[in-house]
Amino acid sequence: MNICKVPIPVEDSDGDNRWLSIHNRFLSETREKDADVIFIGDSIIQALQHTDVWNEMFVPMHCLNFGIHRDRVENVLWRVQNGELEHVNPKVIVLHVGTNNYNNTPEEIKDGIIEIIHIIRDKHPDVYIVIPSLLPRGQHPNALRDKLQQVNELLKDSLENLPKIELVVIDKGFVQPDGTISHHDMHDYLLLTNAGSKKAFEPVHELLLQLLNEGESEKELTISE
Repeated sequence: MNICKVPIPVEDSDGDNRWLSIHNRFLSETREKDADVIFIGDSIIQALQHTDVWNEMFVPMHCLNFGIHRDRVENVLWRVQNGELEHVNPKVIVLHVGTNNYNNTPEEIKDGIIEIIHIIRDKHPDVYIVIPSLLPRGQHPNALRDKLQQVNELLKDSLENLPKIELVVIDKGFVQPDGTISHHDMHDYLLLTNAGSKKAFEPVHELLLQLLNEGESEKELTISE
């Protein structure tokens, strides 16, 4: 059985119920705020909202950030099946998850991400889905970095030519010629600095501008007709 395709909430191992509290806060935000773009996923998404890049590039787009630190594919699958995409009508959903699935194969991670995409599509048939590629991690070359690159390649093949789904390559320029990653890009060799966030998410920003502008153009065309 592929655990990545089984929706699982995070176990409350610390006893403070933080993960479920965050999920419930997201549910409240879906009822209280209108969003054109929803980012959902793991610590890469969560940490993004604490950077200048989030405030400068994405806040003006009316974005919600539903990232939770250390979430795995199966956790995000549970969240999308349990209300985080209800009561909202986004034009674009940005999904980034998989870097924390250490014990799964590249194929299992890819299949789990595809399962999340299917759930999103069932709930929002016309939404654009943007999948940023998984970032390299670790200061030096390592097996997990290789695994994540394999996931990216599998996703590229699986998502190619599917309507309203875009895989955005955001992992270029982080690994230096000697195979290392700089702390100027990832302060702990996983989470992005301001400079690293700009490098990674500028392509996502450019695509979102394009998709949102296309949506406005289609709306104007419909009105004029």
